[in-house]
Amino acid sequence: MALAEPANPALAASSALRAASALPSIGALCRASQAVCIDLVLIWLSSLTALGLRFHPAFVRCMGIARPLGRADLGSNAGFLLLYSVLLVLLLNAQGLYRRQQTVSPAEERGIISRAAVLAALLEAACIGLTGLACLSGFVVASAALMAAVFLAGWHWLRRRRMENALPDGWSCRNVLIVGTGRLALALGAYLERHRHLGYRVRGLVACEPEPRGVQVETLGSLSELRVLARTYFIDEVLVAAPEQNVIQRVLFEVGGLRVGVRVVPYLYDDWEGEAPVEYVGNFPALVLQQRPRRAAGLLIKRASDLVLTAIALAALSPVFLLVAFAVKLSSPGAAIYASERVGRKGRIFRCYKFRTMIASADALKTSLQHLNQRDRVLFKIANDPRTTSVGRFLRKYSLDELPQLWNVLKGEMSLVGPRPPLASEVRQYELDHLRRLDVLPGITGLWQVEARSNPSFARYVSLDVDYVEHWSSWLDARILFKTIAVVLAGTGQ
Repeated sequence: MALAEPANPALAASSALRAASALPSIGALCRASQAVCIDLVLIWLSSLTALGLRFHPAFVRCMGIARPLGRADLGSNAGFLLLYSVLLVLLLNAQGLYRRQQTVSPAEERGIISRAAVLAALLEAACIGLTGLACLSGFVVASAALMAAVFLAGWHWLRRRRMENALPDGWSCRNVLIVGTGRLALALGAYLERHRHLGYRVRGLVACEPEPRGVQVETLGSLSELRVLARTYFIDEVLVAAPEQNVIQRVLFEVGGLRVGVRVVPYLYDDWEGEAPVEYVGNFPALVLQQRPRRAAGLLIKRASDLVLTAIALAALSPVFLLVAFAVKLSSPGAAIYASERVGRKGRIFRCYKFRTMIASADALKTSLQHLNQRDRVLFKIANDPRTTSVGRFLRKYSLDELPQLWNVLKGEMSLVGPRPPLASEVRQYELDHLRRLDVLPGITGLWQVEARSNPSFARYVSLDVDYVEHWSSWLDARILFKTIAVVLAGTGQ
């Protein structure tokens, strides 16, 4: 979407906020807290590395140190390094790194980190001098400061690069719609496209009703279609940049109950009397009127669990992989692994892997077998599918054909638990509310597999998946995984 950017509209919006109470939103606090936690871990890692070097016997011999440090000295140095980590984070915050992490340039970010690391080291040295503790090592403080600066600068650079590289395919970013077709809306869209590290993917503009005369901007639709657009494009936030006074209420009405965030540039709404917190979208200030639920900690735990359990499973089941692949190759001509394009989170297309359970020409024969379909509406399933090989029937019975999807989990395309990934042909038949099941990563197993695997109803299939999306928790994932073991051992697959 090519958008022309008028001159300095963000400055005009910022001037209207000088008298406003810039309360941080929950989303801003979550992102800042996450950044602080990661920075603290990196600082502690650099401090432990510095301590390890200083107290290592080889270092003592190499440096010719007359009095090696003992365990008591180790405790004193560790305590001062803990103080250093606190000082460094406070100095980073004082320079606005966590409040303005989306708007600082790479050079400014490196400057903030370098200044904070040096100043924290100087304050630490002053504390050491005031205490008069001879056991405290200047080498430890200096090396910890140097490594902390390198680690933090490297991490923030990688984070920026990750966001820039993830944006084109919609991965790890927020999909947004901009309501409005005026100068501010165009400027906001152009700004977000230019600053890709902010993590926003502008899906398009939404026209107000009635649309102003003379406007010749390409839009996805109008306000009356906002609910449909929000579902269709898997929107995370709606950014209101329109001068009409009634637009705010209309937007909130259209996306109510969709778990979509709503933010509005406040200087356009001088008569707004609410106490909404202020959050910045890059350099553009915005009032947060509706917050998209964030489950950052839970999702981080889910991803970590997926990686650990998948790595263990791949290592433990590697002999099974070889045996199954060999059996599939012997059963019929064709590759052992079957890959099909599936629709994942937010409509992202990926290749889903399975052990082949059918003859090589199975896809070409599907149309001729539609009259035998035993499932409701969109789904397709035949109990005794004539395309299935003898080995394939055994693999399906005990769900062994799904094992290669552990690779999809390792790549981040799937999770161990979640709705099953549909075919694109199935998604094209979805109604609007059915798209809700694509708001999360698809899974190898899910609520439907353990609760209603043999139920032919498509409505039941979707309702269970939507129920999982709405009420997801780590405990629910654990319960589904344990139930899956029982279902697999019972051999209920088809």
